[in-house]
Amino acid sequence: MELLECRLTIDDLDSFVADLGDLGDRHGVTIQAFDARYVADRRHLERAVELADRAIERGENVARDRAVEILLYAAGRRQIDRALEMGVGEGDNRAVILVDGSSGSTGSEAGRGEEDEAAALEEVAALEAVTSTEPTLEESDEETLSSFFEITDAERGATDASLSALVRERVALLEVEK
Repeated sequence: MELLECRLTIDDLDSFVADLGDLGDRHGVTIQAFDARYVADRRHLERAVELADRAIERGENVARDRAVEILLYAAGRRQIDRALEMGVGEGDNRAVILVDGSSGSTGSEAGRGEEDEAAALEEVAALEAVTSTEPTLEESDEETLSSFFEITDAERGATDASLSALVRERVALLEVEK
């Protein structure tokens, strides 16, 4: 899994999503863009990919598209409309774009997947909508994360777990709540 932390300026969301899909198809990878305010950290997205792949392998996925299934897990929601809040929108966005090779690759296939990810990431970074590459996950928006993932002050006060750990717990709970 590769991540591109960046700023985006999107004029036409449908066209941008289609460009990501085309790049993903060309390189045999999954590409999903997230509003960085809703991403706790890299481990949050790694866990979402892991759980989405497991659901797909078991035939328990909600979405037909792997990128959408990853979005559902990252958002900790089964409803696509609600999960889409976590995606990017038209206008200016602080974003993180996930590029991930096909699940289940081993040996030389895994090495090829990494090459495909790197090539796709390079093309994603060259898209017109990407106005700059810069860290977007260094500082999390705790208020937005707490609100989106419904993490209360009482819950945070009852544990010494980080906000990131609590977000990953919400992602994992989606498995239980199915």
